[in-house]
Amino acid sequence: MLRNIPKILPPDLVKYMMEMGHSDYLVIADAGFPAAAHAKRLVRMDSVEIPELLEAILPFFPLDYFVEDPVRLMQKLPHEPEVTIWETYRTLLNKYDKDNAFKEFHYLERIPFYEEADKAYVVVQTGDTSRYGNIILQKGVCA
Repeated sequence: MLRNIPKILPPDLVKYMMEMGHSDYLVIADAGFPAAAHAKRLVRMDSVEIPELLEAILPFFPLDYFVEDPVRLMQKLPHEPEVTIWETYRTLLNKYDKDNAFKEFHYLERIPFYEEADKAYVVVQTGDTSRYGNIILQKGVCA
């Protein structure tokens, strides 16, 4: 056992995050995301909501400040209501982004989002049922 690792983080996810290099992608997916079809490595966390997972990951996970958009979301359709969970993400990112890499979200349409997920080092499938809850984090330099 190790100290101060949040109990919510399973050992395989910690291992994958440790293996990730600069610019690798971590996808945290909602319950409806086709994770098995897009993941090279898949971690299932069906009883976890995305905000609680972000709260556990972000203290350890530097965002890539060498790129303009280290945080990507799936773009909603214009006629759909605002996505309230994104403000929760913004709050958590601003709280833990020590390198000030996060400026604003970058939005991708659904198919381009899936194409980016195909490149991810790891995809975490949660049980979160929030609409448009999927988020891609690009890992930065640990300094």
